[in-house]
Amino acid sequence: MLADPVRLGSAEDYCSWRGSGLTWDSNSRAVEQVHLRCTEGFLEWMYPTRALRVILEPNLTNGKHTTICLKPCPNFKGANIYVEKGRVLQLLVSEASDMQQVHCFAMDNMQRVALFIQACPQEDIRRRTAGFQYELFNNQNSGPDLQKFALMDAICRPCDNAELLMAVCRSDFVVRGTIKNISHDQEAHTSHVDIRALNVYRQTNSIFQLDEATGEWTGRITTLLKCRVQKGEGDFLFTGNEHFGDAWLGCAPRFKDFLNIYQEAKHQRTNPCEFQFGFSLNIPAIV
Repeated sequence: MLADPVRLGSAEDYCSWRGSGLTWDSNSRAVEQVHLRCTEGFLEWMYPTRALRVILEPNLTNGKHTTICLKPCPNFKGANIYVEKGRVLQLLVSEASDMQQVHCFAMDNMQRVALFIQACPQEDIRRRTAGFQYELFNNQNSGPDLQKFALMDAICRPCDNAELLMAVCRSDFVVRGTIKNISHDQEAHTSHVDIRALNVYRQTNSIFQLDEATGEWTGRITTLLKCRVQKGEGDFLFTGNEHFGDAWLGCAPRFKDFLNIYQEAKHQRTNPCEFQFGFSLNIPAIV
């Protein structure tokens, strides 16, 4: 979730920015400056004219974030996005780009990245919006773009006990549930796992919601196609993180196996956090 409110129509230090080229002085050739200082947010530039310079300069409490990823909005039109590398502008996103693709690049030593968004020449700027979501990662994050992270090959590897116990403490979502269906997107190289939730112990956003038609709590989790996820019977404990509004699968042991691992760790006092099995955010606990 965004930590600060959206700043409308002005260049200020916020997580997200929304503005319009129609509000600018037509006689001015100045480039609008926007500073975004969070680890995630979005930018929406309606009716793009001339150019916009966006400084991604998050206030970081540590140096773990080394990569910035951008995902263009589905209706991206009217501009090109360049990333500044020294004195050179490198094209990142154009109107011809695949808007499902996530674009990632490293931060420099100053912990800042500058983007240059240039409007395309056009007679009619109506219904044009140049926008994107951004998110910061470190090299140990799981996320949507395999090619950009050094440890992404590990996303398909089963978690060991220590990783599992830590996932329960740190994941954006922790859910006990069963697998309803699995579908595959060959073009995006992803698989989607539809879950019937029995307990929602934690979720950052409303990934899992009540289906009024069936009376069940359901949600969808994404993973990589190459992981060859298969439908299994019984209850699982699903953990993972959210990126660009999607829930990405992390560790997912069978629930009874997790119980044994957790209880043994608690007996030995090696569990990194306390896990309350009887607590559920949205629905009655079923243990």
